[in-house]
Amino acid sequence: MERLEPLLFSALLSSNFLVSSVVFSAISRVQRAPYMDEIFHVPQAQRYCDGRFSEWDPMITTLPGLYLVSTGIIKPVSWLMGWTGSIVCSTGMLRFVNLLFNTGNLYLLYLLLCKIHQKDKMQAQHSSFYLLI
Repeated sequence: MERLEPLLFSALLSSNFLVSSVVFSAISRVQRAPYMDEIFHVPQAQRYCDGRFSEWDPMITTLPGLYLVSTGIIKPVSWLMGWTGSIVCSTGMLRFVNLLFNTGNLYLLYLLLCKIHQKDKMQAQHSSFYLLI
């Protein structure tokens, strides 16, 4: 069974990313404009993408980590892909960064739960998946 654990976890990560991508795509088709708290966060992230790090919306009470990471991911990828204009740091691209964080969080939860359930990695896999959803 130990040989199957890495394969099962890879399947879990892949399935999570696939299902999340389908949901992301469906939501992005219906809701293109920022909604709920995105009306504050998207313009702030776009300021960071433009290199205006000293501008801050006083309505935002969270730390700027996600904006910095989003800029650090989106800018190099857009440069490599040759993307310009409205696609760079668009609402959809910023939402996609959250999709990547979703998969990363599943992996981090798994690592943490492996420390707790050292003898039963299958339990760690199940728990990390259920905690994420």
